[in-house]
Amino acid sequence: MSTSFPSGFIYKPEYFNLPAQTALLDAVSACARGDAPFWQPTMPRTGQPLSVVMTNFGPLGWVTDKDKGYRYEERHPKTGKLWPEMPQALLDVWYDLTDYPAPPEACLINWYREGSRMGMHVDLDEEDQNAPVVSISLGDPARYRIGGQTRGGKTHSLKLSSGDVVVLGGEARKCYHGVDKLYYGQSSLVPKGGRINLTLRRVNK
Repeated sequence: MSTSFPSGFIYKPEYFNLPAQTALLDAVSACARGDAPFWQPTMPRTGQPLSVVMTNFGPLGWVTDKDKGYRYEERHPKTGKLWPEMPQALLDVWYDLTDYPAPPEACLINWYREGSRMGMHVDLDEEDQNAPVVSISLGDPARYRIGGQTRGGKTHSLKLSSGDVVVLGGEARKCYHGVDKLYYGQSSLVPKGGRINLTLRRVNK
């Protein structure tokens, strides 16, 4: 990895081959057809909708709305059902690419559709800020950007393609990052188009 990226930043291109990508997407589709459909989250205070729709795997799920803000919940905010169990393939990648001794507790699933993006942010809603964050890309490529530990300043970009995995550990865990462009229509993996991003996080110490 180039020294232009922060310490603890790991990039694994094509970590998942096509059959593995398809299997993960099938798991996401089953999740969305069952007790945890995709829903449109909103920003705290303003109630402005995010440009992505989302759902979760695991014992905890990341949610946000106007009234209660960013947080983790045990149940889907619309159906009231528990989140589906995390697929084994996600646990496997966590233990393969991180040395963290405990499993991830949440897998946030973001569906980027045409025009979607994710502003620069740091994941701060977890009690355990030392646990890494693992991000998996499926479908259309996206331009991923990462900067430093303060907002603004120089950033570095990386085009993430289907099957790629990124790990934010060490110094990189607290760096601002986001997705500022979706190369919509370049992959046929997602049936309705776009990019599925799966983000694994450990929440509790």
